[in-house]
Amino acid sequence: MNNDAALREQIAAFLKGGGAHAGFSGAVADFPAEKRGALAEGLAHSGWQLLEHLRIAQWDILEFSRDAKHVSPKWPEGYWPKELAPADEAAWKKSVASFEKDLQEMIRLVKNPKTDLYAKIAHGDGQTILREALVLADHNSYHLGQMVDLRRALGAWGKS
Repeated sequence: MNNDAALREQIAAFLKGGGAHAGFSGAVADFPAEKRGALAEGLAHSGWQLLEHLRIAQWDILEFSRDAKHVSPKWPEGYWPKELAPADEAAWKKSVASFEKDLQEMIRLVKNPKTDLYAKIAHGDGQTILREALVLADHNSYHLGQMVDLRRALGAWGKS
């Protein structure tokens, strides 16, 4: 495997998560419906708010990376839902599915040998696809850690 292909595989693995920390699927799997809107002492967001923030931010980074006409939501209110809980089970499932779909799209973009990882994004101000992929992986990892902490505090994480 050449260096370019190896780098793309490593970035894809970083985006998928896991390894040294919980990946997305592990963090949201079996999250009790009755606790998705709960707050825990000392933590600022509910599981629903974290899930939606992850979904919205990832969508924004993906679309910025591939669409010059994309308009980002207003910061910070466009990135965080006001509601503590999802409207219903369907809303939770839709958000999870959307996150997973957009994650796969970003991985496809990174793994595509036609994608120049180092070229400045024409409509940006110095960003590259490599930078956006790393920012996304870092952002997801940070907030998935918050999700795990929340679940632990709510007694909804394994045998913590």
